[in-house]
Amino acid sequence: MAQGKVTFRSESCKGCGLCMTACPKNIIFLDKNRINIRGYNPAFVEKMEECIGCGNCAQMCPDLIITVERLK
Repeated sequence: MAQGKVTFRSESCKGCGLCMTACPKNIIFLDKNRINIRGYNPAFVEKMEECIGCGNCAQMCPDLIITVERLK
């Protein structure tokens, strides 16, 4: 199975959650324990090992803060 790595520019994330709805593996969440400099809870991947590198999250992000790499 394909594997990926997702990177967020967390300080620019506005916590809209669109990446969460686009993820077929449901592994993206908003970090309720952290607030970025813009005043939002940024998105993060909880179980990176389950990422398939599909890129749906990056395509859905209106602020282009997500980078997806295919590892396999």
